[in-house]
Amino acid sequence: MATDISTAVPRTRALRVEDQYSKLRLLWNTSWTVICVGLSFLTLVPLFSIVYLVVEKGVPLLKPEVFTQLPPAPGLSGGGFGNAVQGTAIMVLIGLLISTPLGILSAVYINEYSPKSKLANAVRFVAKLLTGIPSIICGVFAFSVVVLATGTASAIAGGTALAVLALPTILLTTEQALLGVPKSLREASYGLGATKLQTVMRVVLPNALPAIMTGVMLATARAAGETAPVLFTAAFNQYWLRSLMEPAGSLAVLIYNFSTLPYSYQVQMAWTASLVLLALVTATNITAQLVFSRGRR
Repeated sequence: MATDISTAVPRTRALRVEDQYSKLRLLWNTSWTVICVGLSFLTLVPLFSIVYLVVEKGVPLLKPEVFTQLPPAPGLSGGGFGNAVQGTAIMVLIGLLISTPLGILSAVYINEYSPKSKLANAVRFVAKLLTGIPSIICGVFAFSVVVLATGTASAIAGGTALAVLALPTILLTTEQALLGVPKSLREASYGLGATKLQTVMRVVLPNALPAIMTGVMLATARAAGETAPVLFTAAFNQYWLRSLMEPAGSLAVLIYNFSTLPYSYQVQMAWTASLVLLALVTATNITAQLVFSRGRR
């Protein structure tokens, strides 16, 4: 009986120590969970603050006519920024027409035909390097190549600058999309007698298409919001664009120009243009995520 009591006491103490340790560990885990959740919400504060400020100041002038009318003269009210929307759309389209085929074809080559060659490694290195280069450098490049050659700022020059910005994003995301296609699909295609080109065109690219489209949309969102390259290469135009070889208006440059004017109406219109640009970029990013999610299913 005495032996049972003597062994029960240490067990009780051990259970108490273990219980205290469990409570301490639970308190530690709970504290860190609360801290992590709090920091996660804290990271959202700047984003929601920006969105709230842009919406609050941009909504008052958000009317259908701002998309169909030209900017007012300094100090006057009325008008819109339809020409800036037009110019942004045209230059982004030009940029995508240049960068999309180049990016996709380059990714196909370095992933399907010569993945370990020196050229493939060089292309990957340059693409990753371009993603970190300031956008103004791309603007200076397009200025030197296109603007100085043609003698004038133009929508073509602006589109070229945006193409340089979009190209690495499209190339790298396309390469990752191609890497995500199972090797068994390629082997099955070869087993049926298909050539390399047929396998790429009929098997690999269709399976990678959703992820490729996601990369193109992300590149579109980035290009649409750039200011410095467009300011260098396309300048600005107060009127509707009638030729690709003349200066073009853009939302980003209009926001920059109007926000620096000492007139309240122009500043207000800059906020409205910011809201429109924010909505376009957000919609593009959401669409890209939806396309990618549906493609994974």
